[in-house]
Amino acid sequence: MPAASAVAVERHRHLADTVRDGWWRVDLHCHTMWSGDSTTTPEELSVAIDECGLDVVCITDHQSIAGAQHLHGTVAAEVVVGEEIRSSAGEIIGLFLTERVPPQMSALETAAAIRDQGGVVYIPHPFDPMRAHLRPDALDDLVAAGLVDAIEVLNAKTSLAHLNARARDYALRHGLLAGAGSDAHVPEAFGAAYVEMPAFGDAMSFLDALGAGAVVGHHWDQARPWRAKVVPSVSSLEP
Repeated sequence: MPAASAVAVERHRHLADTVRDGWWRVDLHCHTMWSGDSTTTPEELSVAIDECGLDVVCITDHQSIAGAQHLHGTVAAEVVVGEEIRSSAGEIIGLFLTERVPPQMSALETAAAIRDQGGVVYIPHPFDPMRAHLRPDALDDLVAAGLVDAIEVLNAKTSLAHLNARARDYALRHGLLAGAGSDAHVPEAFGAAYVEMPAFGDAMSFLDALGAGAVVGHHWDQARPWRAKVVPSVSSLEP
């Protein structure tokens, strides 16, 4: 894998560490301008990936897979097509999607729709009250139904460490795989959190590799810098 640049290491010191042969740095949760609340353009994403030495980015734009599909094959990292979906009980991420999952279904319906297309059900920032996190009762119901594959135990935008720790404890108690992501909405946030894990080729081998992986990262949610730029208009809502 390529080494991280000095500017990226200055922001995220752990990027200076080496990764064992055959393993990848995988960001399970990040956003682009297709999210609506992110301004990261394709060009900025490409630079950020190069600077951080990321091997895989799971692009999880809000209610959209268009950006991930557009960016697949255009950047140095592998792109996993994902979506952060607003269910009626809070947000759920689907990974390895081929079709957009519509919002405002129940949590059970949302998770089932992800699984129906061979996708991975990933629960982001599960206990962070500053986000549209999945309600605890809905999370318990999904786990009881066997509809959760992994839970985010390190979200770089979650400022209170005990909330990430609570997610880690929940994952351990319920035998769930542990994931991590930058939740990047700006280019500088890429590299803040990820999982170091063996290389994989599809959803099934991704889950196997995630089980052997290690969560890496820190809290990083600095103020969004002002830039004089024009962000192309894209719709985050496919029909």
